[in-house]
Amino acid sequence: MSGRSPDYRAWLEKADEDRLCVANELKADRKPWSVICFCAQQAAEKHLKAFLAFHGAQPKKIHDLRVLLMDCGAFDASLVELENDCLLLNSCAVDIRYPDTQVEDEESMGRTAAAASDRICEAVRQSLPLT
Repeated sequence: MSGRSPDYRAWLEKADEDRLCVANELKADRKPWSVICFCAQQAAEKHLKAFLAFHGAQPKKIHDLRVLLMDCGAFDASLVELENDCLLLNSCAVDIRYPDTQVEDEESMGRTAAAASDRICEAVRQSLPLT
């Protein structure tokens, strides 16, 4: 694999798949909250990586949204206001998918994660040309 980052639009296409999963699962009768949390995190991560790719930066191969956000802040300082959403979603990257992770209120966490992801995704999309 080359060291070049995919075009930012490719990142957005993959992020849209994650957002679609969140939307579909939120409509389901039986909701897999940990999957909703994970896909919400993934959508936000891919949006941040799209933003970096658009600006010619090589996105780090990490899942830490706060680190990615700080990298994005070098190009648009207003995005840093999303730090709390990134910190919340960081807990959805890996641990929530394993049986030994206890979440007190899975539904609340899932809905909160989906909302945080939406805020990040929409903020990034507003700053990118979508052609």
